[in-house]
Amino acid sequence: MARTRVRTARLASLVALSAVLPLLAGCGEDEPAAGTDRNGAVGKPVVVVTTTWEGAFAKAAGAEDITVIVPQSVHHAPDYDPKPSDLAAVAKADFVLYAPFEPYASKIKEAAGSKAKLVEVNLDNDPVKAGAEVERLGGLFGTKDTASRWKAGLVSEVAKLNGELKAVWPGGKSPAVVSQVFTTWAAGLAGATPVGTYGPEPVTPAQLASLSAKKPAFVLDNAHMSTGTVLPDSGAKQVTVVNYPGEELDLLAVYRNAAAELKKAMSGS
Repeated sequence: MARTRVRTARLASLVALSAVLPLLAGCGEDEPAAGTDRNGAVGKPVVVVTTTWEGAFAKAAGAEDITVIVPQSVHHAPDYDPKPSDLAAVAKADFVLYAPFEPYASKIKEAAGSKAKLVEVNLDNDPVKAGAEVERLGGLFGTKDTASRWKAGLVSEVAKLNGELKAVWPGGKSPAVVSQVFTTWAAGLAGATPVGTYGPEPVTPAQLASLSAKKPAFVLDNAHMSTGTVLPDSGAKQVTVVNYPGEELDLLAVYRNAAAELKKAMSGS
């Protein structure tokens, strides 16, 4: 199997983007067919992604040539402002993956011109949704078999982690949890009982009172959109959940890392 090649695009200024990229990208060509590159050759496609999150979905689906625009060191990716040199790689891509909540999505679309196929990705680590999205991308890339194998591995890994977490439930009972809106998948991974959500805006005094009254044992905070201690003085233990994979683009590692943090919190270690 070919080794996955991941490149991280470097930075520069967005000022001349609309003028530079059409020269690189050309115009008027059709989208690549599944399983082919932009020149119609059979093989693995060139994929450009906005963040490591999209990159991990692409890798799980079978992509091997992946360029990441937003550096992994940027903790809150939606705040990043892409530069022309970041987006120049888009002109050579077969597929460009982005998420609708990223404010620079329109710039990505402009940069893509007419050669790259723009793919909006549903970034949700809920295992069922993630598996379905990876299979969809595998269909676009012509790598359905790889995507299906990864999905099977995800199902197996989630079942294993869920069993391990249930074994350390405090008092042997499913704990009540409050989750940030983008960390509810972690509550499901733990088999926890959801009693409320918050965010992405800071918790208001009214929300604080309402959520605290539900007496959650844990608060599942979002590392990428943290607003600090969510329910102070409530007695709830706050657990930080990381949604974005690292530079290795291993989406399964996100589940393992979340499970490790939850296990630590639930076992009191």
